[in-house]
Amino acid sequence: MVWGCFSGAGLGPLVPVKGTPNASAGQEILDNFMLPTLWEQFGDSPFPDHKDMNEHVWCGRTLTGLHRYIFTLLHVVMTIINFSGANEICSLQGESAYPVLSKDGDIIVGGIFPFHSTWEVPNLSYLVKPHSFKCRSLDFRAFQYSQSLIFAIEEINNSSSLLPGVSLGYKVYDTCSSIAIGVRMAMALVNGNENSILDEPCTKPAQVQTIIGETYSSVSMAIANTIGSFSIPVISHYATCECLSDKRKYPSFLRTIPSDYHQSRALAEMVSHFGWTWVGAIRRDDDYGNSGMAAFVEAAEQLGICLEYSIPFFRTYSQEKVLRIIEQIKSSTSRVIVGFLDNWDLEILLHVFFEHNVTGYQWVGTEAWIFDSELATMDKYNILQGAIGLAIPKTTVTGSAIFTEFWEALFKCSHTLQNDSEDVSPCTGEEKLSDVENTFTDMTLMPIFSNVYKGVYAVAHTLHKLLGCTQTCPAKKQPDPVTVKHLKKMHFKTKDGEEVYFDKNGDPAAKYELINWQTSKENQHEFVTVGHYDFSHPSDDHLALNTASIVWAQNSNQVPISVCSESCPPGTRKAVQKGKPICCFDCIPCAEGEISNISDSIKCEQCNQDYWSNPRRDECIKKKIEYLSYDETMGILLTAVSITGAFVTMVIALIFFRYKNTPIVKANNSELSFLLLFSLTLCFLCSLTFIGQPSIWSCMLRHTAFGITFVLCISCVLGKTIVVLMAFRATIPGSDAMKWFGPLQQRLSVLTFTLIQVLICVLWLIISPPFPFKNLNNYNDKIILECNLGSAVGFWAVLGYIGFLALLCFVLAFLARKLPDNFNEAKFITFSMLIFCAVWITFIPAYVSSPGKFTVAVEIFAILASSFGLLFCIFLPKCYIIIMKPEKNTKKQIMGKVSVK
Repeated sequence: MVWGCFSGAGLGPLVPVKGTPNASAGQEILDNFMLPTLWEQFGDSPFPDHKDMNEHVWCGRTLTGLHRYIFTLLHVVMTIINFSGANEICSLQGESAYPVLSKDGDIIVGGIFPFHSTWEVPNLSYLVKPHSFKCRSLDFRAFQYSQSLIFAIEEINNSSSLLPGVSLGYKVYDTCSSIAIGVRMAMALVNGNENSILDEPCTKPAQVQTIIGETYSSVSMAIANTIGSFSIPVISHYATCECLSDKRKYPSFLRTIPSDYHQSRALAEMVSHFGWTWVGAIRRDDDYGNSGMAAFVEAAEQLGICLEYSIPFFRTYSQEKVLRIIEQIKSSTSRVIVGFLDNWDLEILLHVFFEHNVTGYQWVGTEAWIFDSELATMDKYNILQGAIGLAIPKTTVTGSAIFTEFWEALFKCSHTLQNDSEDVSPCTGEEKLSDVENTFTDMTLMPIFSNVYKGVYAVAHTLHKLLGCTQTCPAKKQPDPVTVKHLKKMHFKTKDGEEVYFDKNGDPAAKYELINWQTSKENQHEFVTVGHYDFSHPSDDHLALNTASIVWAQNSNQVPISVCSESCPPGTRKAVQKGKPICCFDCIPCAEGEISNISDSIKCEQCNQDYWSNPRRDECIKKKIEYLSYDETMGILLTAVSITGAFVTMVIALIFFRYKNTPIVKANNSELSFLLLFSLTLCFLCSLTFIGQPSIWSCMLRHTAFGITFVLCISCVLGKTIVVLMAFRATIPGSDAMKWFGPLQQRLSVLTFTLIQVLICVLWLIISPPFPFKNLNNYNDKIILECNLGSAVGFWAVLGYIGFLALLCFVLAFLARKLPDNFNEAKFITFSMLIFCAVWITFIPAYVSSPGKFTVAVEIFAILASSFGLLFCIFLPKCYIIIMKPEKNTKKQIMGKVSVK
């Protein structure tokens, strides 16, 4: 018969006691041990008296009904603990320094789990030796994690392919979620922490190859930092703080759960995917929450997401602090809350949120709580309804039902089929733990159990390689110490085909499931997988979501909206509001010539020079090209006037040709008159070169043709003026003036004056000729096609020379205006030159100030007006006499020898 009592604050191990048990002592141990703690989790029923069961006497009372179930569970724990009678009575320096679970083996694997969530600080008075920390609030999850470690070790011990002939043992400690206790337990695993009341120790030093644990990031950091100098790897199944990837600070740390570096970015991508740019955040006020939130903020800023608030929270906060948090959330405008918390903190917040009616928010969660069934059971008021977040991908540990006996006791079945009881049926393996509502059977955290399982197997594969095992392992039982370097080289597959390996930072591949909290018809929370996130995929394919299957907060099918400012439509740009984050902005319309063709554009794009913005400022449209064309009204009118002028000139030329022998034609120097009519015809026609789309040839032709034809015209008029002066000068007795300006001299003068203009035009065309160009300066929304002058000096030289000849002609004609004659042509020349000069004097300011095609129209108008002025003033009176008053077309009438009545 074996007698024993459980001691410490956990599930074992048994302390061997030689002799008859002391009932009162056993009762005292039991009162402070786990059995009452377990009972408190199930109900408040009194314990019956104790009695023997299965040849084991337990320090306590008989377990019946549910007690029997608990007994069975504890019996399982006892059977896996390697204990035997001892000759010495062992005592501990502190009860918390003893492992909760242990088993001997050739090689020991350490385990550290938070079996309790809080602790009671002892009296630290310097007058007496302080008592050990007293742990409170049993956490069944830690028990489940420990069972995963034990199962993996037992499976390896029974394996013929992995570490054959080598038995693995374990020592599992409780940290009580305390950093101080965690460090102490780690040191106990590294160097041993047991003493005997005798001189000889009870057990050998508990040197371990690897430590599996701890659960929380802060405790893991302290442990990894403390034992890093021992080069003993620490493999955590749940510590996700990004800071633990820093191998300079934590060289011996590895983990089988992805880092928050990836989780934070996955959360940010998910938030961005749903268009939430204005969110709030609540973070656990420790390394896990602060580091994770910092990584989230960094990733969120890159994706254009702003945090309205980021509130730290810890379960030990005062009521005053918690109330301030509630007020800050209620006064916010964001409708999405990112919760970087664990289940303990969120459990407290749920109560406070309900008390203050803080509901209707869309929660985004981390793997620390999004898949927590206990939290879902607590959330009776649907505060977290529709929550969406990241979870470790679902997995199974083949063959693991925690323990065979536990499975058989739970479902009242047998794997051996040797039980004669009618109440026991064969175990099929298809029994569902989800059908049993019990904390011990909560399998929602099976991915975390798998993380523990994979950590143990990583150690086993490393040991297998270090020992050089093949068919069997060598006799050497203690291999070289396992190091992080050895573990990082491992790359193996589990029985289910899942690849296990560590990267350079000791982290696994980052893969997540996206979980959505939905409510079933029975008003129960369900965790529905709505997508996946795989960091190994290309950046555009990291996130895969089935948005249609998501149920949002308040049981809505519509994606919630959480923005500081409404989206800016195309045609506008975002302008950040002064003193606010970039997600709070005003929508400013784009300026003329600029567009934005996407929503929420941060700037407007300038259109190319040939394009302009449409009225909505969301598209660049080709600018309207403008030039004086033959198709528009102005072009048609000017063309008609130009052709009419040329036609009238030719008609007058025909009249003069028909009456070339009449006195009035002869008296006006018929040769110069025909040459003047020819030049005027060219003047009318050259205006046509200014109409139509400018080209290289039209630009060169229009200005040179205009300049040469007008000089030819003015030269003819100047010749006629000089002829008039010389003719009257010749009437003076003894004067021979006409011989100096006869027909030959007249031709030479016209030719000379014209050749000077030709030379100016040639130089202009050689040095810098006119050319077509797009004028973009006068108008923003259209392009003016016109002829650039090339050399402005050349243009003004041409005009200046024309002006000089016109002024000289005007002066000479003005001097000859009072010469005696019935028909003094000098008067008409004077008047025509007066019109010509007036036209071109007014042309200059009009030409400079006229925009676009009107510049060309002004120039054409000046050409036509001056041409008509010369034509009508010089030739119209003569045509009138020739046609209407032929009686005056006589030599006597012209010479003034006929009296006028």
